Amino acid sequence: MPSLNEQIMIANYLDDKTSMIDETIDQITVQIVELKSYKSSLITEAVTGKIDLREWKPKEENV
Repeated sequence: MPSLNEQIMIANYLDDKTSMIDETIDQITVQIVELKSYKSSLITEAVTGKIDLREWKPKEENV
């Protein structure tokens, strides 16, 4: 069993790391929401004819 001081140090370390993980999750969640909004906007513009996709071709992938 680690000493009380060591337990406190471990708990603080884990708190710091979980806080960093939570912040990363929050940032990614915001990015996902923004990308979904952007996707919806692009689809709307394509369907309404605001952007012309008639000559669009997918990029060729290097195999």
